[in-house]
This record gives sequence, structure tokens and C-alpha cells, in this order.
Amino acid sequence: MSVRFRYRAATPAGQVVEGVVQATSRQSVLEELRRQHLFPVRIDESTPGRAVRGSRRLSRRAAVTLWTRNAATLLGAGVPLDRALMFTAQYATHQGLAETVRQVRRAVQGGASLADALAQHPRYFDPLFVALVSAGESSGALDVVFVRLSEHMEESAELRSQVLSALLYPALLAVVATVGVLVLLGFVIPRFATVLADVGSTLPLSTRLLLGASAVLTKGWWLWLALGAATVYMVRSGLARPETRRRWHAARLAWPWIGDIELKYSTARFARTLGLLLKSGMPALPALRIARASATNLVVQESIDRAAASLSEGSALAPSLAGTLPPLALQMIAVGEESGRLEELCIRVADTYDGEVRRALRTGVALLEPALILFFGALVGFVALAMLQAIYGINLKAF
Repeated sequence: MSVRFRYRAATPAGQVVEGVVQATSRQSVLEELRRQHLFPVRIDESTPGRAVRGSRRLSRRAAVTLWTRNAATLLGAGVPLDRALMFTAQYATHQGLAETVRQVRRAVQGGASLADALAQHPRYFDPLFVALVSAGESSGALDVVFVRLSEHMEESAELRSQVLSALLYPALLAVVATVGVLVLLGFVIPRFATVLADVGSTLPLSTRLLLGASAVLTKGWWLWLALGAATVYMVRSGLARPETRRRWHAARLAWPWIGDIELKYSTARFARTLGLLLKSGMPALPALRIARASATNLVVQESIDRAAASLSEGSALAPSLAGTLPPLALQMIAVGEESGRLEELCIRVADTYDGEVRRALRTGVALLEPALILFFGALVGFVALAMLQAIYGINLKAF
């Protein structure tokens, strides 16, 4: 089934053209535009009002990713930097980002480098982004750097999207089942308890447990609220202390399954960032220090700090990271150092562990869904059994 797509693209001369094309998919539109020697900037389904509403809802991170891809497309087509910044600011899909790009353009026109101008806006451009742009300016390959940045950001966004979509159904199932049980305990069971109190007979154990849980929920809600607030305060206060936060991160790595996934995820982010920086021509030591921030676990970050200190003293990178990163990652980094292909092997490490994280999440979600169904089914079944036993006892007493 074909769909109408509205596109905005740049010609090899840097001019912007717009149009509508009928195609079966977005990929077909991209292929058609390439055949016409056009560089796509934006493609939307031609549904009334959809493109405008969708662009307004873009998050900051998604808007920066789209801006980076548009800038890469224009720079790759030979469009001068000033014109590329002007165009991308004009058609940015996020108001805050649009104003930021305008400020960056004014700074560049005033004589600042693009990296320095971007560094003034850390809310939109992190140290990795700035470092890669700086390396691209130094090497004269700014268009290539923007392509690598856009690919990196799109891959990260895809991984986050897969994680969120995988966890959406289990989370929705847990929320619906929890609300159902709370409604039963908070509203249905108390009314049922008054009927049982009037009968005055000895209730089955399951019914007494159910009524006790209902009484705790309805009469002691303020206690639960106070305990919840106190727990949140204590957790936030504890994690605000660096040593407590470090112990928490170390403990997470020791958890079965979850710790393994977190270590692989941190390793993949660190390795991909390091590989991108090295591929852009940045020396190993500053690249290592910048890549440190991409690791999500403090224990891994401390290991990278030790590796940077050892590297500054002339030691090899892989042995300095031993004891924290997975053995396969250490082996591939060691081979990369020995062969002079460290940036390539780092990207391979990232691809390997990204794939393992995806597979582990798919397996975990596949097991989590039936486990949640069984748990909440058993819980609802217990509530139904307790009520039926009480009703059966009332009927026996009546006869």
C-alpha cells in the first residue's frame, strides 16, 4: 500500500527543495531522492497536521539527533558551514535548539570555532559531541564527523527505544493488576467485611488474611505514606554521598543477570565512544578521559580513571582495565593495541555487547511476562477464593 510522503531535500548546489512523492515506505522515498541526486533533510507522511504536531513533540535528545543528521547531509553535499547552520536553525524541530543553533552561528561568524561555540551549550551538546567536532575541524573532515555523530546518536536512540518498548507491556500489566488489587482491597473488601461482621461466624484463614490486608491498606494508609516518604528521603540522601553511591553501583554489578546486563551496557557505551574519538584522530589519553563519562556505572568509571593514569605512565590500556570490563572486551582491546586498530576493535566491542544486551532483554521480557501473569493471577485467585469461602460459610450457617 503506497503512502504520500512530503519531503524537504538539498540539491548538490545547496538549494532547498520540497515536494510530495507516493511510495510504499520511507526507505523507498530515500532511494528515489538519491536517484534524483537530492540529499534528504526531512521526510514525513503527508497526513494533515501530523508533521507539525509530531515535530513539536520531539524531545530535546531526538531534536539534536535530527539536527545532527541534517547538518551531516548538508555538509556532505558541500554546503558551507554558515549556510548549513542557518538552514538547520530555520527548520529545527525544537524551539530551544533552534535558538541555540542561531547563537552558535553568531559565535562562528564572530570568529569562534564550531567546537567552542557548541561547548557553550552543554544542555544540547555533550563533551563527546564537542570533542568529535573539534577533531573534525582540526582534520578538515567535519562532514565525516557529523555523519559518525548522527549514526552514534541514532544507534543509541534505537537501543533506548527497544528497551522501553520491551518493558512497556510488562510495566502496563503490573500497573493494571496492581490497581485492580488495590481497588478490591480498598473499596470492595471493606463493604464485604461489614456483611461478615454482622454474621459473626468464624471466618476461614484465607478470608481473615484478606480482611487484615484490607484493614492495613484502608486504616493505615497514612503510615504507609509516611514510610514511603521516609524511604524516598533516606535513599536520596544516601545516594547523594559519593561513597554510598559507589557502594550501590558496585552492589548492582554483583546482582545476577541485572549486573551482567549493566556491565555489558556500560562497556558498549564506553567502547563506542572511545572508538569514535580515536577514529576522529583524537589521542588516546584525552579520548579515554572523555569516554569515561559515557560509562553508566561508577565502578567502571573508576577503572577507566586508573587506566588513564596507567596510560599516561606508558602502560598498555587493556591490562589497566582488567578486573572490571568483560574478558572478551579486554582481549579485543589488547588485540587492537597490538595491531594498531584500536578504534576499529572498540567499535566491534560496542557492537558485540549492544547485541548481547538486546538479546538478554528480549529473553528477560519473554520470561517476565508469563511470570507477572502467573503472580497477579494467583493474587486475584486468592482474593476470589477468600471471598467465596466466606460466602460459602455464610450459606452453611443460614441453613
